[in-house]
Amino acid sequence: MEVILTEWLSAMIRWLHVIAGVAWIGSSFYFIHLDLSLKPRETLPTGVKGDAWQVHGGGFYQMIKFMVAPSQMPDELTWFKWEAYATWLSGFSLLILVYYMQADLYLVDKNVLDLSAPMAAAIAFFSLLAAWIFYEVLCRSPLGKHEVALALVGYVFLVALTYAFTHVFSGRGAFTQIGALIGTIMVANVFVVIMPNQKKMVAALIAGKEPDPYWGAVGKQRSVHNNYLTLPVIFLMLSNHYPLFFATQSNWVIVAVVLIVGPVIRHFYNQRHEGKASPWWTWFVAAAGLMTVIWLSSLGPAAVKKGELPPTPKFAAVQEIVMSRCSMCHATEPAWAGIGHAPKGVRLDTPEMIKLHARLIDINAVRSRAMPPGNITEISDDERRVLASWLAAGAPAQ
Repeated sequence: MEVILTEWLSAMIRWLHVIAGVAWIGSSFYFIHLDLSLKPRETLPTGVKGDAWQVHGGGFYQMIKFMVAPSQMPDELTWFKWEAYATWLSGFSLLILVYYMQADLYLVDKNVLDLSAPMAAAIAFFSLLAAWIFYEVLCRSPLGKHEVALALVGYVFLVALTYAFTHVFSGRGAFTQIGALIGTIMVANVFVVIMPNQKKMVAALIAGKEPDPYWGAVGKQRSVHNNYLTLPVIFLMLSNHYPLFFATQSNWVIVAVVLIVGPVIRHFYNQRHEGKASPWWTWFVAAAGLMTVIWLSSLGPAAVKKGELPPTPKFAAVQEIVMSRCSMCHATEPAWAGIGHAPKGVRLDTPEMIKLHARLIDINAVRSRAMPPGNITEISDDERRVLASWLAAGAPAQ
């Protein structure tokens, strides 16, 4: 019963996380688009930056933005914050439930660094806090006034963290950690900067004072940061389903490339929404970046190279490796504590099932080191090469 309840809890939190994330990302994209598409007109009231006409669902809308704030508070005001908060709270809950409470499976890889599960979870948690503090210091320093320089330093910072994480955690854990870290920075921008500054503006209006334009400018800066980080963080959150990204020898380089590709794509749309000439060069950069990611993901782990494979093994040798290293989880009745059913329904406890799932064995245990998770069953590189030799020969049944 405990296993069933845990699975359902994980599923419900993940469902909430996806729904909240869709709402947050959608509103973020919409307001950046709206802000960039505003057009100044002579007929607009004093203090209005511009307006935009939109049509949706059979109706027409005129959207107006004030340079700082209206002269007085409206009777009703809609705040956009709970989408961001719900996304982070549900995501952090998943992080605890899956990665921290099951760190020995998903966060630790003893071939990378021999950590205890509590130590790995502690490093992961405090790195979130430390990274956000560093980012906040950067933004509030003189460097924060120079967007290009700030972006470059931020990029190097995130790549360096990714490199460090891949040398502390498993590949899956490293990708999830850097994604959670970026997501934490994005939500902190809303909670620590954007919302408090908006509340200051509202308080000033209620007091009959003119709000400080600086509050809106800083909030806009952090909103733009979130906008450019959105696509990379989505990639990182989805990547744990794709071993060729997170469990190969160049995994940190893949993240470095994605941290360029995502913002470049957003830059194209931001420029286009603003009415400027479309920067078509961005798609060439994005295409080159994605081709690079495909190439890097094809390299596989350094321990398995085609030129060093042993002679094609008998199927009995392959079955022995799979049964001893994989089938304690991937079985009709898993023997591993805490696992109630074969992950993703993949069983590897009979010769027929091993042959049926040869492609998955190739992706997860040969072309990547995703399985076993954290190499918890201690499969050796020699055993991986035996599997590689069998697969290279077409996965023969004898």
